[in-house]
Amino acid sequence: KGLTRQDRKAPKFPDLVRRDFTATTPNTKWVGDVTGIPTDEGKLYMATVIDLFSRKLLACPIGEHPDAPLCMDAIKIAVAVRGGKQAIRDVVFHSDRGSTYTATDFMKLCRKQGVRQSMGRVGSCFDNAAAESFFSTLEHEVLSRHHFTTKAEAREVIGVWCYEFYNTRRRHSTAGMQPPDRYEARYADDQPAAA
Repeated sequence: KGLTRQDRKAPKFPDLVRRDFTATTPNTKWVGDVTGIPTDEGKLYMATVIDLFSRKLLACPIGEHPDAPLCMDAIKIAVAVRGGKQAIRDVVFHSDRGSTYTATDFMKLCRKQGVRQSMGRVGSCFDNAAAESFFSTLEHEVLSRHHFTTKAEAREVIGVWCYEFYNTRRRHSTAGMQPPDRYEARYADDQPAAA
């Protein structure tokens, strides 16, 4: 069962990505979504922000509720990871049309940070395929291999995979078969020095 709950009265954002999940520079296009993580103590939820340039996972906060504050935390973390508001000015953040992403506080945060919201069509997983692909990888490489007795155990195992493996060692075909961190480091090394 999906987590997306559309608020039909919420503002509509155009689809600025149009299924083009590529980017030639960092901080051009980000994608994000929310997924559930089952444990014997009940579900946890993870919100993500992924840079389409390298597939780097910029943020993945885990919380008790799939709500706007969790998604706002993800944006705040991603902005901080990238060096602040000036470094990410006009980045496109693409998501589904769920009420978490059309909540007033979420929209205000995006405007304040200079993030341009983009949304796919209702009921079309293909319009946010890059975010869905990350969750498929998480399911295959982590969730299908672990049974979490406690929420603390889930947080620990998933945190290690995200922060100590996904960005630093897991190779991605869209990043020239390199981990996101290495791909971005090589890109930075190739840039001409500022005058």
